Amino acid sequence: MPSIRLVMPHGRKRRTRIWRSLRAMARDSGALLREFRWPILLFALVVFGGGWLYGELLAVAGYARPAYVELPYYVLRMMVFEPPTSETPSQIYLILFWYITPLVAIFIIGRGAADFIRLFFDRSERRSAWEEAVASTYRDHIIILGIGHVGMRVARTLSGMGFDVVAIDQKLKPDTEAELADMGIPMIVMDGRNPVALEKAGLKQAQAFVVCTASDQTNLEVIMRVRDLNPEVRIVARMWDAQFSKQLKQFMGVTAVLSASDLAAPVFAGSAVGVELTQTMQINGVDYSMIRVRVEQGVFLDGGTVGELQEDNDMDIVLLERAGNVEVQPANSIVVQGGDTLVFFARHDRVIDIANRNRRARRNG
Repeated sequence: MPSIRLVMPHGRKRRTRIWRSLRAMARDSGALLREFRWPILLFALVVFGGGWLYGELLAVAGYARPAYVELPYYVLRMMVFEPPTSETPSQIYLILFWYITPLVAIFIIGRGAADFIRLFFDRSERRSAWEEAVASTYRDHIIILGIGHVGMRVARTLSGMGFDVVAIDQKLKPDTEAELADMGIPMIVMDGRNPVALEKAGLKQAQAFVVCTASDQTNLEVIMRVRDLNPEVRIVARMWDAQFSKQLKQFMGVTAVLSASDLAAPVFAGSAVGVELTQTMQINGVDYSMIRVRVEQGVFLDGGTVGELQEDNDMDIVLLERAGNVEVQPANSIVVQGGDTLVFFARHDRVIDIANRNRRARRNG
């Protein structure tokens, strides 16, 4: 069965990513500057202020004052133990200036100026800060809390559909971290119950929040925190205990509460009787399913047109496959034949009845 996915315009997506990367770089650089602002200010003060002072001392000693644009360069040379001129001055204050400047440079480097330069040009060492900067540029994105087996599958699906995704987890395995990086999904490595983590993930600008941890208690705490911080965000939660479902929907405004076991149960049951359920949902308390069946020879499906079968069996045939050719939303006039594969949508009880009638014909034959 062919998969369905949302196709995004590649040109626009590429431009968006370029613009987002530039914004993230600007925000990350701003954060880096704020973190190292005192060593940087001290370094600038010594280079420019010290250059001016050195020029004044040269003038007092009777030397020609160098151009102001040259004086910072002289100080930089002295910082790396290189004399600015070949002639050693005789004045004690100039000699002291020569010897004190390298010591000041060592102090500044010890305060973090060297780390700033290294981290500015090698952002991989500040991976977490960079991921946070990227996440801060997202708008109308989807946040996933808990990147385990379920959360990772959700992330792959949403990313493949072209949605922007931000991941949150306390600890990530190296292979998981690498896969998220390949998909371009920024990750916030923090406890999702912490409001700071939610803020860094851009909760206030997100369109949806998906809770996928294996702990019902953690999921409940996070849902309460998320709803408090963003009353409008769409919340989808994974829960093992079904008794929470109704309360979460009613009191916390959770859009959907899903259990992995509940989702898997119809698939296991269908496989046991030779039925492939591809989708199950509940609308106004009524269960609906989508199913794929191979039409057996001589059964009630064989020989009927798509329009007749839909009308008589209260179902919607959404796909017909015959000899490798696939028709999506087949025309009502097409005659269904034995050996065809049908995908149809109907009430769950109707789906099971149709599947059983088709299966009994195969068994009797």
